[in-house]
Amino acid sequence: MSTRNQSDFEIGIYTLADIGPDPLTGKTISPQQRMKEIIQAAKLADEAGLDVFGVGEHHRLDYAVSSPAVVLAAIAQATKNIKLTSTTSVLSTLDPVRLFEDFATLDLLSGGRAEILAGRGAFIESFPLFGYNTDDYDELFTDHMNLLLQLNKKEKVTWSGKFRSPLREAEIAPRPVQEQLPIWIGVGGTPESAVRAGKFGVGMALAILGGDPIRFKPLVDLYHQAGREAGHSPERLKVGVTGHAYIAETNQEAKNDFYPYYSNYWYYVNRQRGMGTRMSREDFEYMASPNTALFVGSPEQIVEKVLRQHELFGHKRFLAQVDIGGLPIEKVAKNIELLATKVVPMIKKAVN
Repeated sequence: MSTRNQSDFEIGIYTLADIGPDPLTGKTISPQQRMKEIIQAAKLADEAGLDVFGVGEHHRLDYAVSSPAVVLAAIAQATKNIKLTSTTSVLSTLDPVRLFEDFATLDLLSGGRAEILAGRGAFIESFPLFGYNTDDYDELFTDHMNLLLQLNKKEKVTWSGKFRSPLREAEIAPRPVQEQLPIWIGVGGTPESAVRAGKFGVGMALAILGGDPIRFKPLVDLYHQAGREAGHSPERLKVGVTGHAYIAETNQEAKNDFYPYYSNYWYYVNRQRGMGTRMSREDFEYMASPNTALFVGSPEQIVEKVLRQHELFGHKRFLAQVDIGGLPIEKVAKNIELLATKVVPMIKKAVN
């Protein structure tokens, strides 16, 4: 059943392709199986009429995807309508020319469905891997974003910056189907990142993983203010929200189902960062309560949370991460079905 319609509010899903053990069986799937399941989830999302599918970049053995463009190119051949985006591309350590040309190629392969969501990444492995210094974190991002935006506008680019060789009338090929690739910046919670996105005049995707979403309202205001002051039209300044989600027929069922996987997810993410803390059921109950940003519950609960955030931010896109913590593909598929058939129609009716 397709839910795609003419609403300008977009709803989709994304994956970071984490590879963790199923806490109920103790089994961990192979990277090859994880990749197959990501493509399967994308096909289901496309067939169900969701608007966007995203794939993130990591350079660790406990994640399956280091090159979103390659995976999205495979997905492009298995889908027909869904937009294909990175969530995120680690722009500080990617060569902007390679990034743009990869996604322009994806745009050709997909018939004009490619987007880039650039971010600084949650981990720092890519810095030594590609010969960059973490001390240059912010400067690298700004330098690379300036170049990426030039590449998106022109077939031939003359440019010079601090971290890579200059370009002189360099031909940037291939060109995408779209006049320009849509570009977003992922923002985790710092005012500086929100202001940067506004100044660049690109979309801002907020990663809201917990707590009261009202604390992100100042970032949205700063983003719009910076965009206006830089002379960008309001149409260019689009806000998206991304977050963890799990949907079941009732709130209690959703929480009971998801707690083992969500606790497992944070256990191994925290361990990757040098902490071994486990999430208690009490902490999880608070995180999943009605006024927080964790999208766990019945379709009605999810809709209420999305609409509350829409009142706060006026955002145009919501992306749910529905496959974390070793969650089996059967449960991921059920989430996609409930999102598409129950959640999407209520949200699009409410915001139109």
